[in-house]
Amino acid sequence: MKTLFVLCFSMIAFSLPNLDLITKGLEGGDASAIAVFFEGQVEISILDEEGVYDKAVARQKLASFFKKHEVLSFEQVHKGTSKGKNAEYCIGNLVTVDQSFRVYVFLESKGGRQVVQELRIDEE
Repeated sequence: MKTLFVLCFSMIAFSLPNLDLITKGLEGGDASAIAVFFEGQVEISILDEEGVYDKAVARQKLASFFKKHEVLSFEQVHKGTSKGKNAEYCIGNLVTVDQSFRVYVFLESKGGRQVVQELRIDEE
């Protein structure tokens, strides 16, 4: 049964674009699912705290935010790609038990895959 679950998840993960998987991670308040798309250094801005962090620290900061603000829903408001098709972004609304936030995710192609370069969470 466990093998079947892993197989199904792997098939879904390889058939969905990265931005859709990141959206699912935001919907579930799952920092680990989002951090899969972090590579090297990533710019994270959560409310008044911002910086450039390595993957582990960035995941920890995101997990800490989700722990403080339990996610109820996430909805993409706008998404697009760069002219050269080597970058993609998404802007959305994150609703938590205590308030709503505006989320901005910017992905860039590196080594043949899309990785998160910037993730911002601002008060709405």
